[in-house]
Amino acid sequence: MFALECHSRENSLVFTLLTTVNYRKFTRAMTQHYDVIIIGAGAGGGTLAYALAPTGKRILIIERGDYLPREKENWDPDEIFLQKRYQAPEQWLDNEHQPFDPQAYYLVGGNTKLYGAALQRMRAEDFGELHHADGISPSWPFPYEDFETYYTRAESLFKIHGQQGEDPTEPMMSADYPHSAMPHEPRIQAIADQLGEKGLHPVHLTLALDRNVADPRQGRCIRCDTCDPYPCMVDAKCDAQTVCVDPALEYDNVTLFTNTQVTRLLTSSDGGRVEKVEIRTDEGLGTLSADTVVVSCGAINSAVLLLKSANEQHPNGLANSSDQVGRNLMKHNHSALIAIAPEQNPTVFQKTLGIHDYYFKGPSQDYPLGQVQLTGKAKWQRLAKMTQGDLPEECLRHLARHSVDWWITTEDLPSPDNRVTLTSDGRIKINFIPNNSKPHDELVSLFEQHLRELGFYLFIHKKMDLAVFWHQVGTCRFGDDPKTSVLNVNCRTHDLENVYVVDASFLPSMGAMNPTLTIIANALRVADHLKSTL
Repeated sequence: MFALECHSRENSLVFTLLTTVNYRKFTRAMTQHYDVIIIGAGAGGGTLAYALAPTGKRILIIERGDYLPREKENWDPDEIFLQKRYQAPEQWLDNEHQPFDPQAYYLVGGNTKLYGAALQRMRAEDFGELHHADGISPSWPFPYEDFETYYTRAESLFKIHGQQGEDPTEPMMSADYPHSAMPHEPRIQAIADQLGEKGLHPVHLTLALDRNVADPRQGRCIRCDTCDPYPCMVDAKCDAQTVCVDPALEYDNVTLFTNTQVTRLLTSSDGGRVEKVEIRTDEGLGTLSADTVVVSCGAINSAVLLLKSANEQHPNGLANSSDQVGRNLMKHNHSALIAIAPEQNPTVFQKTLGIHDYYFKGPSQDYPLGQVQLTGKAKWQRLAKMTQGDLPEECLRHLARHSVDWWITTEDLPSPDNRVTLTSDGRIKINFIPNNSKPHDELVSLFEQHLRELGFYLFIHKKMDLAVFWHQVGTCRFGDDPKTSVLNVNCRTHDLENVYVVDASFLPSMGAMNPTLTIIANALRVADHLKSTL
């Protein structure tokens, strides 16, 4: 049951949607002025909106996509893996000017709508300079200790489950995890015990889930087999929409525009600030204005927006006097490792176990290798995608019944030549050559040997290609020197006094951990700064 009301207001048209489940108000106000406009409703923009909502300032969130529909297809592996149902329908160009389909999601909540919910702190050492096989991972402008309190707040906000004291790489924590760790199911517990007997330190993954481990009836999570990398049909996965955007919209001073793409940022005549935000909707082009503009489109699209906004005062793109916008793009070295054993794996909720023993060095390497973690339990459709249709369905089904499925991540390093650019006709081009691959291959081989010793006998490897940009970071890195960075330490652009970039773009390095918790924590940090300046 729902009702739709439409009425006029000066300079705007107001649509009010009343449902038995929810109430939201969307206002189209093409000439309206706001205190803050946030472009993008993902981990960065959504968290920032949530943190600023109680200030009473007039805040507009602009999202180019829409709410992800709640439908049976959310949990359909055919739709997720074979049909790419929720993937953005666009193509980017690679080094050779060849098109590819990026795994990007333009939704309220951004990529977190389909993430695996493993939110991890970078390690304290990741904030300093680290020497890798292929070069140096640069230091941050401040140490881990200055950032730690924001990790604690982010973990509380996103209901992190975890267990302190297991991880040899665990950094200092001022508070325990807000919720107890998600227990392993019997097959996974047996593997954890076997790895522990071999001298490793298996850890419980830190997971963002709405579940009461002691009394599951008190939470939404049902420990299903369609969590990673599916949308959550019961809103149990803590994502940027459910945790941040929706609560922010409960405040009358916060408005959300969906299906609205920001096409350019328009500056003042002297180029010192952004005065208008140009948007495109089904109704055409329009402009909005705000005292403060926050770009939170994701590392690639934030760089694209700044480059597309070039004008006479900023001929190389906004905030680009350093020529660093779009450069230093990173995405992690990722591989899936599907391990097959004679024993069946009846596990339903599999993503509970991680291995960090080789995060900083290997058994015969004096440089970091990375981390290993379980993925959601692979179904045959996922294996079909990984094997490119070379095996019949019945064979794939058999392998899936016997598989334990791992995800291996190694840090890649910033390079000015790995960058986002625009072609003459405005298409997105990703100039990217992978680096630091040797330690990644060594980690895959090393962990495979560990699994062989546990009785696994067949392995399917899949190194993720250019299309897998789930962990895109680094295109507008922050720093103290305007000649080598795009943003200052508060994530305000050096060149424009009222423009901030609050997403993964700011990261000068990211370790080998999923960067999402760091993006959330940084958004809380920038919000504290903005509260003192708005």
